[in-house]
Amino acid sequence: MDFSRPQSQVQVPAALTASQNGDAWRVWTAALPTLAEEFLARWSLRLDGPPAHGAVALVLPVLQADGSPAVLKLQPVDEETHGEPLALRVWGTRHAVELLNCAPDSGAMLLERLDATRTLATVPDGTAALEHLSGLLAHLVAVPAPAGLRLLADIAQAMLDRVPTYCRSLADSSERRLLATCAAAVRELLDEPGARLLHWDLHYDNVLAPLPSAQVSGRAPWLAIDPKPLAGDPGFELLPALRNRWDDVIGTADVSRAVRHRFHLMTEVVCLDRERAAGWTLGRVLQNCLWDIEDGAVTLQPEQTAIAHALLGS
Repeated sequence: MDFSRPQSQVQVPAALTASQNGDAWRVWTAALPTLAEEFLARWSLRLDGPPAHGAVALVLPVLQADGSPAVLKLQPVDEETHGEPLALRVWGTRHAVELLNCAPDSGAMLLERLDATRTLATVPDGTAALEHLSGLLAHLVAVPAPAGLRLLADIAQAMLDRVPTYCRSLADSSERRLLATCAAAVRELLDEPGARLLHWDLHYDNVLAPLPSAQVSGRAPWLAIDPKPLAGDPGFELLPALRNRWDDVIGTADVSRAVRHRFHLMTEVVCLDRERAAGWTLGRVLQNCLWDIEDGAVTLQPEQTAIAHALLGS
């Protein structure tokens, strides 16, 4: 007689398993089928299609007990992800995906199902896509951050503390100077880090259209997903959109001009002080560069340096 545990109906994509390194990640992904089965049962859900995934999350299309579509999202709980349910509750459903249920300690969320085939990346006109994203961003950052989120002030100070050591890893002296310039811009703003609710990762693939059945009067035509929320200055939100469709920027006659065009459009729509927004965007460049150096890079990514030089006018 076979008393072995029946095989789970949930299959973890190999690409998700391979997306991160380390023993903790391997343990977590190995336990994912069991975790998924637990919440399928707890919330009376049925699988409704193949799994999808992001950088760290497994996303399962499901049907609820009443037959309505949803998605079960499972992700590790860490400093970036733990505030996602809180942010979605604060924003509500007008400009963000609806949170239907959650178990914060487990990293499990039941979310409304959006149209995964329609992201802002599918909008042919790059300027129109940026206008949509900027309008959405204006609504999101208008909300004061609730207590319990990461603070931009702490993140910025931690970056500044690492700059002297990390700069020495760069082979090019001009890149070391650029990193120091970005750090100086952040240092000038550190006394006023802001207290708005930031999405932190608002790029085109994190903005989806609702399903036709969820398109109701007063609801935005484009909705934010997958926030990594923190409390801070909205100027820290601009870099992902400045980098989106980078081939379009490269294809222009003047890269710096194209970057500044995007920056000016976003700051106008979101109603940001451009000097402060430029400083915090340089801070976001600094953050990305420090991460790259931490991963072993000895040179900076060309798009990062291009954006920094465009905002510095150099």
